[in-house]
Amino acid sequence: MTLTQKPIARQRGFFFDTGTVARRAIRSLSREPEFLGPALAIPIFFFVVNIGALEVFVERQAGIDYRAFQLPVGIVFAVTGISRANMLVIDIQTGYLDRMLVTPIRRVSLLLGLMIADIVLALALATAVLLLGFALGVSFGTGISGLAVFVTLAMAWSLAFTGFPYTVALRTGNPAAVNSAFLIFFPFAFLTPSMLPRELMSGWLKTVAAWNPVTYLLEGMRSVLSDGWDLATLAKAVAAILGLAGVTFTMAFRSLARRVATR
Repeated sequence: MTLTQKPIARQRGFFFDTGTVARRAIRSLSREPEFLGPALAIPIFFFVVNIGALEVFVERQAGIDYRAFQLPVGIVFAVTGISRANMLVIDIQTGYLDRMLVTPIRRVSLLLGLMIADIVLALALATAVLLLGFALGVSFGTGISGLAVFVTLAMAWSLAFTGFPYTVALRTGNPAAVNSAFLIFFPFAFLTPSMLPRELMSGWLKTVAAWNPVTYLLEGMRSVLSDGWDLATLAKAVAAILGLAGVTFTMAFRSLARRVATR
């Protein structure tokens, strides 16, 4: 007598759930090409304008390559605030998120999958700005490994910041509010050594910059461009990223838990 075994149903685990959400979010990018234009125009604008306006003045200071100095600024502007939070708002408004919440999908995967798509988009934008930097003669004193660390810092910062727009999306379900979440970054961006080295700053601005996490991110990214492997500077950049991620991820996942509990 031959026994026929029934196929065992595949268990859908954490990685399957997260991958499913990520693939859907990445596919949606191809249907929104108009999203990429403004996201790329802003960092390129600041990169080119800052070089044109300040390069001659700042390069009077010995040892400063201002194009390399500005490249991290362009990259950070490109990757900060990039998220699929607007897609999440649409899912909330159409009831898609509520339908997902009655399935066995892991709740944490609903955000992590979107964040993976964010990294894909941020990497594409950062690559475009990097290519412009290379075309303008910027090079990495630390070679390929330095480039890898540079990009990793940028992607980690991008991921850490996404908690803000996702928190707004989950708490408000309002696309206008989500679009304004990027404005949180502007005070942090300009109260830093984004245009001038910190040693050329003075007064209250220098004091504020010393407490600004973006300062340490920019200095860490610049260190692998020009200064070599300055581990203390890189450690401060990592600490700034982890600090931001701790705050924003706590906000975002608590907002998700709150929406799950009140649906």
